[in-house]
Amino acid sequence: MPGKMVVIFGATNILWTVFVASQAFKIETTPESRLLAQIGDSVSLTCSTTGSFPKDPEIHLSGPLEAGKPITVKCLVPDVYPFDRLEMDLLKGNHLMKNQEFLDDVDRKSLEIKSLEVTFTPVIEDIGEVLVCRARLNIYEMDSVPKERETTKVMQVYISPKNTVISVNPSTRLQEGGSVTMMCSSEGLPAPEIFWSKKLDNGNLQLLSGNATLTLIAMRMEDSGIYVCEGVNLIGKDRKEVELIVQEKPFSVEISPGPQIAAQIGGSVVLTCGVMGCESPSFSWRTQIDSPLSGKVRSEGTESTLTLSPVGVENEHSYLCTVTCGRKKLEKGIQVALYSFPRDPEIELSGPLVDGNPITVSCKVPHVYPLDRLEIELLKGETVLKKKDFLEGVDKKYLEIESLEMTFIPTTEDTGNVLVCQARLQIDEMDFEPKQRQSTQTLYVNVAPRDTTVLVSPSSILEEGSSVNMTCSSNGLPAPKILWSKQLKNGVQQPLSENATLTFVSTKMEDSGTYVCEGINQAGVSRKEVELIIQVVPKDIQLTAFPSESVKEGETVIISCTCGNVPETWIILKKKAETGDTVLKSIDGMYTIRKAQLEDAGVYECESKSKSGSQLRSLTLDVKGRENNKDYFSPELLMLYCTSSLIIPAIGMIIYFARKANMKGSYSLVDAQKSKV
Repeated sequence: MPGKMVVIFGATNILWTVFVASQAFKIETTPESRLLAQIGDSVSLTCSTTGSFPKDPEIHLSGPLEAGKPITVKCLVPDVYPFDRLEMDLLKGNHLMKNQEFLDDVDRKSLEIKSLEVTFTPVIEDIGEVLVCRARLNIYEMDSVPKERETTKVMQVYISPKNTVISVNPSTRLQEGGSVTMMCSSEGLPAPEIFWSKKLDNGNLQLLSGNATLTLIAMRMEDSGIYVCEGVNLIGKDRKEVELIVQEKPFSVEISPGPQIAAQIGGSVVLTCGVMGCESPSFSWRTQIDSPLSGKVRSEGTESTLTLSPVGVENEHSYLCTVTCGRKKLEKGIQVALYSFPRDPEIELSGPLVDGNPITVSCKVPHVYPLDRLEIELLKGETVLKKKDFLEGVDKKYLEIESLEMTFIPTTEDTGNVLVCQARLQIDEMDFEPKQRQSTQTLYVNVAPRDTTVLVSPSSILEEGSSVNMTCSSNGLPAPKILWSKQLKNGVQQPLSENATLTFVSTKMEDSGTYVCEGINQAGVSRKEVELIIQVVPKDIQLTAFPSESVKEGETVIISCTCGNVPETWIILKKKAETGDTVLKSIDGMYTIRKAQLEDAGVYECESKSKSGSQLRSLTLDVKGRENNKDYFSPELLMLYCTSSLIIPAIGMIIYFARKANMKGSYSLVDAQKSKV
């Protein structure tokens, strides 16, 4: 029986096909082609791979190694398979930092990059130590595959720059033309490089030097500022700042004739400003309050003059001379003080001297300056009446007429006496004359009208039609002139007579009023007033009810009382009753009853009073009740009510303006008090 033959094709058809899934490594089988084998014989098949552990591990750091700062180390194995056989170690020197196996990846059938990470904090002692990344692929049945690979990295630990220090010689404050040396040092590993910069106005840095020492010579004011030293290495930087101040060279300014000069108003003043320590100065003059200079300036070399001529009160200032030397300015000041005392004082009286009447004497000093140095004294004979200084005038910067006033009561004994006004300008530091002036005036005392009296015959209170004489007299020197007038309501006095006696033959009511008698001479006026009252008994009283004395319940009625002949009367409206009279609150003699009720019916009384007497009038008001068989709001009643509501106010206004036009007053008592209209 012939043997059976089996044809076995390439090994790619067997279980090794699992490796075909990855293209990153290669599988080789032996034999490579078909193999013809007899059943029962033995066959040897060989499978080998390449590229499943192709490279050494890689060590990656998250940044440079800086002492004291955490760092992450990553140990990375690229293109490894099978990873379930992979084991990785990360060591620092002989110290195992971390070990990791990848057994959880057994089901994944691809090449991958596997890594191991460790975070630690390096120290200075780590310098020279070796980081070791070791990877093992535990495949013992494959002799051709490398079983272990490792990579090492020597540790270089760095220190960021710190403790940066600047030293300045000779000082941070310098004068123009001087020099300065600044040295900078900074600690770090590797040793930091030193860079010098200057901070600009916009905050940016202008690089100056890469040396530790910075020397600046022939310094100028613009060299002032903030200088920055930076220590820089691979890890970082550290900076330190220093401020240099460059000052201008000193020079001095003098001004003459001194810190203060006094001059007479109208004269001239020359101020001189000189400079020492500056070869080419520039000058400018100004007042301390920046007012107009009002002077002539002349500058030459190291000297400048300001001439004020003629001097006026506007020139009294503190003058400042400003000197500019290079970029530096200096100011020096001088005070110009002025005076004026051109004329004798002037004596003025507020009026003629009148015996017994106060008089004000004014002693005036014209165009005097300065006011705060002025003293005025007023004397009567050898007796000092008043003395005054003017210290409060220290802020007045103009020529002025100052005065001293004194009020006294002259008598006839003062006639022939002398008033003396003395003025002194107390400026001891000023050499001028005179510093004292005076004026005098002889007194002549008059007697003003006085004891003015008025005699009224027979009386100041009369009945209309009576006659009256009013006689006025007044004493004075010279003899006063008599003038009669009447005081009108607008305050004006109406002249009546220049005779001593004023006579009324038949008085009328309009003659009532205030009469004024004035005694007048050149020394003054004396007046006496008398009140003349012409009394008239009230008459022509009218008491009316509108629209009628008989009204219906609910209607409006106006009760009005007027008096036609007496302007000043009191009008009282009352309602009579057995229990007592009720005073009504009337306005201009009118009392309005709105929606009259039955209880409003009764007797109403008007009483008109004046100083000469009184009169009474009365009327009876009848209020009728509504008829029950008629609608209260019938069209006829509604029309009557509307018509009344228009007519009644109109009639009231007519009555009011009629009384105004006739100048006839009316009065009412409110709450039982009389009010005068």
